[in-house]
Amino acid sequence: MKGMGSAPAGAEFLQKAGMAEAPRSCDCFVSLPPGSHHNHVIFGKNSDRPRDEVQEVAHHPAASHPPGSLLECTYIQIPQVEQTHAVVLSKPAWMWGAEMGANDQGVCIGNEAVWTRETVAPGEALLGMDLVRLGLERGDSAWAALQVITGLLEQHGQGGQCRETPEPFSYHNTFLLVDRAEAWVLETAGRLWVAQKVSDPVKNISNQLTIGTEITAEHPELRSVAQANGWWDGEGEFNFSQVFSPENPPARMELAKQRYKGGTELLQQHDGSVTVEVMMSILRDKPSGICMDSGGFCTTGSMVSVLPTDTSLPCIHFFTATPDPSRSIFKPFIFSDCSTPVPRVVSPQFGPDDPVRKQPRFQSQVDRRHDLYKAHQVALSNMDSNPDEGLAIYSILRDLESQCLSEISAMLKGEIPGDELGDLFFDCVDTEIKFYQ
Repeated sequence: MKGMGSAPAGAEFLQKAGMAEAPRSCDCFVSLPPGSHHNHVIFGKNSDRPRDEVQEVAHHPAASHPPGSLLECTYIQIPQVEQTHAVVLSKPAWMWGAEMGANDQGVCIGNEAVWTRETVAPGEALLGMDLVRLGLERGDSAWAALQVITGLLEQHGQGGQCRETPEPFSYHNTFLLVDRAEAWVLETAGRLWVAQKVSDPVKNISNQLTIGTEITAEHPELRSVAQANGWWDGEGEFNFSQVFSPENPPARMELAKQRYKGGTELLQQHDGSVTVEVMMSILRDKPSGICMDSGGFCTTGSMVSVLPTDTSLPCIHFFTATPDPSRSIFKPFIFSDCSTPVPRVVSPQFGPDDPVRKQPRFQSQVDRRHDLYKAHQVALSNMDSNPDEGLAIYSILRDLESQCLSEISAMLKGEIPGDELGDLFFDCVDTEIKFYQ
């Protein structure tokens, strides 16, 4: 199969990837009943990206598309489907795809960077972030979204520049896919993949392979490719993470082990009592490294979703739309037929003049900051120069977050009708910007 062979050793790998020092990366979490305090599935992700990269929150309504139309992803065109679901996405402003998001069917997806014994194929294909968005736009359940992603992966491959600079940096991906009833982990190596239905009450993934012998579904050629490359002798149990993890993993994957362990411990401490507030506190945890601030990388966006198992209740998706969740507030988004657009968390568009669209790509930088990002940057600077005043403002905002959480809790108990909260995201963003000013 195309692009298959042995991966370079760790240090050489990092040099080839244009990384003098390995950056750290993302963490995804899920709690399923009985791990959750209420009868809810709770999803969370921190997106750790280059420090100056802006993450926007974009809502795209459900849409119909003419037969035979093409879809422009970050780098390549693929055939469009006739119907796409409404989605809300937390995404690096320069790319088409998303780091994490949800659709109006109650599906949430987040991805993680990984390296495997499969080399990252040169050239442009679908980014892991494109696959997140495509899974959400086309999948009406976690399993359906997983099938969308694996189908597109086999057809178009994965690859291409993963940050907004000319220095080469690309990777393979793992995904956590969640709906109201179940969760799946999907791990990939080039066009190959393996999936595991989550059986534990709580589960987290970081930048490493975690699926061992408990495989629920896999690419039909997975084991034959492993044998052909001499990675597996064809005898005994097939352990995906052992067979496909690189012999000399990049430092980034080694460092992820500490965060993975820390995330597992935090989840297990709350096993049986995970709430939205608990998930937010995990994403804000600095000692574990889950709330990232290290060298050139930091947590640039965060998301927590509550998916009630009772389908008569709406799903609620909380986004920061700003960096560092320990100094940001989560704002709730609820899919509604009459949601007010929130342009103040959407970045400016540059059309054909965008450096990501022009060839060669990434030869210049543009200002992608949205209104909330700019206001938050000023507030962070003020917090640093005048800590007392900054803490006072942040304390008021955290009270606003708590008030929102109380309203959401009342709605989930049937005390407030859900359709009254469709503009909550707009109102919270507007209020946050006013506080900063």
